[in-house]
Amino acid sequence: MTLIPQGGLVVSCQARADNPLHGPVHMRAMAQAAEQAGAVALRANGPEDIRAIRHDTSLPVIGINKVFGQAPVYITPDRAAAEDVMAAGAQIIGLDCTDRERGTPDRWQEVLRAILDAGCEAFADISTLDEGRRAADAGASYVATTLSGYTDPAALVPDGPDFALVEALAKAVRVPVVAEGRIATPQQAAEALDRGAHAVVVGTMITNPRAIAQGFVRAVARQGKGS
Repeated sequence: MTLIPQGGLVVSCQARADNPLHGPVHMRAMAQAAEQAGAVALRANGPEDIRAIRHDTSLPVIGINKVFGQAPVYITPDRAAAEDVMAAGAQIIGLDCTDRERGTPDRWQEVLRAILDAGCEAFADISTLDEGRRAADAGASYVATTLSGYTDPAALVPDGPDFALVEALAKAVRVPVVAEGRIATPQQAAEALDRGAHAVVVGTMITNPRAIAQGFVRAVARQGKGS
């Protein structure tokens, strides 16, 4: 039995360094609001935010550790990054399980095994069906569509969720499949579950007011120009 209940909403509480909401104070408040709303788990980045969220909420936390450098992989790229968020109290550790350059000697399989050996669940962020199969075969507790549409720098990011990948993974692997990425409406979240997702992760459209406001600003500007 996994920590993330079936059919539930996971809220991603993250803010980039250039966002006014960046930091543990605001992310703790976001997490508390998500818990009050009925979320079943949270996703958070970095030991400081995770520690603050774990202190004031009772929900399981998918902890990630974004380490930015020249390599394309930055979501918990090595064992040290995983150990830091486990020490902060995350019970589920998210990691990039694509085969791209990591900028570290640790392969994702080694990071995943270290997470499981430490008694935590491993949440595999993948972008393709083959990657999902490999992560499941390696022992991942969950496979998530988090990186679908984001691994090819030359390609345009799709507008909506990758429902086809959710459905294909649900048929191909025996571990829970989590839909994540560009889920913008309750209807899309429900459709992901209908397509076979175990749970759904939503971030930007719940916890990033700046991005939501930008969408309104663009729509109003277009309408204003047409009037």
